[in-house]
Amino acid sequence: MKRLLLSDGRSLAWREAGEGPPLVLLHGWAMSSAVFTEALEHLSSRFRVLAPDLRGHGASEGGPGYGFGDFAADLREWLDALELQDAVMGGWSLGGQVLLELYPAVRRRVSRLMLISATPRFASRGDWSKGLPEGQIRVMARDLERNYRKTMGDFFALQFAGEEIDSARYRRILDFAVRQGTLPEPETALVALEALRRGDQRDCLNGIDCPTLVLHGDQDLVVPPAAGRYLAEHLPRAELTLYSGVGHAPFLSRPREIFEQWRSFCS
Repeated sequence: MKRLLLSDGRSLAWREAGEGPPLVLLHGWAMSSAVFTEALEHLSSRFRVLAPDLRGHGASEGGPGYGFGDFAADLREWLDALELQDAVMGGWSLGGQVLLELYPAVRRRVSRLMLISATPRFASRGDWSKGLPEGQIRVMARDLERNYRKTMGDFFALQFAGEEIDSARYRRILDFAVRQGTLPEPETALVALEALRRGDQRDCLNGIDCPTLVLHGDQDLVVPPAAGRYLAEHLPRAELTLYSGVGHAPFLSRPREIFEQWRSFCS
């Protein structure tokens, strides 16, 4: 792990491998950069792959806030410190929403975006039916308070629900993506979940003016595929790939296919 001391005294940690054009990958809610272990291994022969831990996640220190803007502020400082140019940036789930928030501030450093199982609004409401019901999110928050580790385990399993995934492969994913990372503190997970519940980024989509790959699984029970279609329809330069039989974590379910697509898009 590498570390940067931020201007407020906190540290931001990241994994890095390879040389070449920069490829930055942002993880999802309550996960860490460990989820991209295979991506670093497979893509580092052609790219400089960087996977930061969001504040309060993995090895990065926490902060006073966990909204999209808070995560983005740390990443902006990190990108400026590394002086990255012409970077492809990919965001998975919450990481995708952080990326939507971050893009206007770093657009001069970014050449392309990848939005993986992402959405402009996580929770459903009257004019948005492409998210999780608010009641389901509130129940999840309650369960996190009652039994944090069990709820986190159930949420991780939900990401693969409806898939035909080999049990040995699932255990392998658990080993590198979860056990080799660090779960956030329960309070951090709860506050970040509340930010997901409240957040709405539909108004900012027209400002995303670079080529964007929207990638989604058609079995996703965390972020409905309709949200991916919405992104592809409302981002000015987007293309959509919908993977059949895949849930919320396509790069874990179909790594060879996904990494080949990323290589092609990034090149």
